[in-house]
Amino acid sequence: MMVIRRRVCFVATVEIAIKAFLVSHFKAMESQYDITVVTNTKDVNFLEQFELGVKVIPLRIEREVSPIRDLAAVFRLFLLFRKYRFDAVHSIMPKSGLLSMVAAFFARTPVRIHAFTGQVWATRKGGTRLLLKTMDRLLSTCATHILVDSPSQKSFLVEQGVVSENKATVIGQGSICGVDIHKFAPDIAARDRIRQEFSLNESDVLFLFLGRLNRDKGVLDLATAFSMACRLGKEIHLLIVGPDEGHMKEAIIDECKQFSSRLHFKDYTDSPQHYMAAADVLCLPSYREGFGLVVVEAASIGLPSIGSRIYGITDAILDGVTGFLHSPGNTEELAARMTTLINDRELRTKMGERARKRAHEQFSQRFVISEWMKYYRSVLDGRPRSQ
Repeated sequence: MMVIRRRVCFVATVEIAIKAFLVSHFKAMESQYDITVVTNTKDVNFLEQFELGVKVIPLRIEREVSPIRDLAAVFRLFLLFRKYRFDAVHSIMPKSGLLSMVAAFFARTPVRIHAFTGQVWATRKGGTRLLLKTMDRLLSTCATHILVDSPSQKSFLVEQGVVSENKATVIGQGSICGVDIHKFAPDIAARDRIRQEFSLNESDVLFLFLGRLNRDKGVLDLATAFSMACRLGKEIHLLIVGPDEGHMKEAIIDECKQFSSRLHFKDYTDSPQHYMAAADVLCLPSYREGFGLVVVEAASIGLPSIGSRIYGITDAILDGVTGFLHSPGNTEELAARMTTLINDRELRTKMGERARKRAHEQFSQRFVISEWMKYYRSVLDGRPRSQ
């Protein structure tokens, strides 16, 4: 008897989001589901490098608000969903989420899933916050199911009236994709190579920030706290790795000008695990974060982390166990947490060991994908197939 496989369509604004978060999921799913990807791309074969037999349909989705183009994208998505009669449409990223959930609602797609990985409006005020929040509420209303990548983010969204408690689900303990514990593992050779690149001794304490440079990530707070910590006279360094989206580099350098020789930058890397292996402590002083995947990636290598006490990060860091939390924007508290770990190598080691154990047990990619597959079976099995 021929088995008819369910048809699932994933929608993302840009292809890099698909490659970053969903490739391993597709590998697990493709034996059971027919998968289609809709994204803004010029290369319909971009997934072939991963040996995936996934159909890619290019569709223009603007990242910025553009009413005319957005309406056109909704209409094109509606026609596409009606043509292929998908059993489920699953979106990631805010803009693609809103457009695809509205289109799938009117196309009567039976299962409509959106994954929240953080809210842009969380740090906004006034009319901008209201508009962006209203868009997320509309998205949630049109969806039949909501995935959220951390328990504390789910609580925040429920409290804010954006999602309903019974519609929202967290996969496992948090994280949409989990961490590849084989890729993110201690690497002595990489540690030596990166430290030599920046002329660091093994005894130097290296703090690492890895991510996009903008105000919401708290990089200026980190620069201020680092300058405070430098005044202790210990040999410490700060390595900042990531694209300067907010034109923050000059401001960071200016904040740390007295200790500029201890400040290091790397604009881009496709091997973040090498820089984590070279570091001693990860810092994520963010003002908004869906989960803080970078924290558990660093944890898998054996790094403790210092992060803001905000939703998302509070799920990634166990305060006083796998790292420290500090009040967002409180540079004195952040500097104090850094100082504690500078002065106590044994504590850094113990926290790193506990962080690694927790990352492997609760956030490994294998575990998260296993929970993901259970979730998909729960929302699709038993439903009539779309005709």
